[in-house]
Amino acid sequence: MIYLDNSATTYIKPKEVIKAVTDSLIHYSANPGRSGHKASIKCALKVQEIREKLANHYNATSGENIIFTLNCTQALNLAILGSVKEGGNVICTENEHNSVLRPLEYLKRQGKIDYTVAYQSNPTGITLEDILPLVKDNTYMIICNHISNVNGSKADIKKIGNYCKSKNIIFLVDGAQSCGHEKIDIKEYNIDYLTIAGHKGFYAPQSLGALVMNDKYRPEPIMFGGTGTNSLELIQPSIYPERLESGTISSPLIIGLGAGLDFVENNFKEIQAKIDDLTTYLNYELNKLNITSYTQPENAFGVVAFNIKNLHSNVVADILNEKYDICVRSGYHCAPLKHKALGTLEQGAVRVSISYFNTFSEIQRTLHCIKQIYKTL
Repeated sequence: MIYLDNSATTYIKPKEVIKAVTDSLIHYSANPGRSGHKASIKCALKVQEIREKLANHYNATSGENIIFTLNCTQALNLAILGSVKEGGNVICTENEHNSVLRPLEYLKRQGKIDYTVAYQSNPTGITLEDILPLVKDNTYMIICNHISNVNGSKADIKKIGNYCKSKNIIFLVDGAQSCGHEKIDIKEYNIDYLTIAGHKGFYAPQSLGALVMNDKYRPEPIMFGGTGTNSLELIQPSIYPERLESGTISSPLIIGLGAGLDFVENNFKEIQAKIDDLTTYLNYELNKLNITSYTQPENAFGVVAFNIKNLHSNVVADILNEKYDICVRSGYHCAPLKHKALGTLEQGAVRVSISYFNTFSEIQRTLHCIKQIYKTL
């Protein structure tokens, strides 16, 4: 099998991650922060160690600024729903995932906010110039997908972040596809909230995300429950991260994320160079055919989207899967506005997404199979 659906989740995990998760089930299975015995304390200290690693990786002030969530979707919902300013305006972009669009649409239908969408004029990604005409007096948040999960478009988050800081607008960056692939300094880029998906660029297990916070803003809780602190009170505690983390956190997945973070930091240049090379090669060869590619040559971030003639993307993906044992993603990738902008609402798009563990020969094989489909159909 050739697995090329890494933007959904990485399939091959580093041996370090597998070992860390296995060890955690043996040595760190107590509930952190819930008891005073040594097993609970040992687990809590390990989790805190990984909070600090993530904080250092993104240049957040401390581990208190790291909120573990079930996934990136929950992190985005926490930032959006927990920061509502009734009567306000939010700006998002054409590249947003439904984990942004659906909470915004929910708030709009509740009559609490309105939102506007920035469409990119530059084929490589969203710029500040795309956003500026949409800013209103009541705009309180700008949400920006860093790297599109559909075609790899990359937003200029540094300039957008500088503008947000100058206007006291909350800047939320969806880093699901960029974290692990791109170096992000939340202070340098003036990012107030950054969301991550551990199971993608950090090669961690599924069902773990995080909200990385700067010091200026804090969302209100959107979920309530036990935190292990102030248990006699019926109100949510005020201290972080407990205020935003109700219920038992997943220590094995967090420890796996810590190992994945170490793997990425220790091999960052090699990972980035390999993904760049494989993406560029795939896109270059596809463009030799009469195939519509939606990924610009500059966007070499492991995501290539294309269509073959007028074939529905599902047909192409099914042939690759059933005949050639190649796993890709087809359809709309939970990003309807991006497909509207690309003009692919009728057929979706075939997406190939690459990880560090893919090989040149796998990309060659995939290209050969795509060419066979093209010639046959």
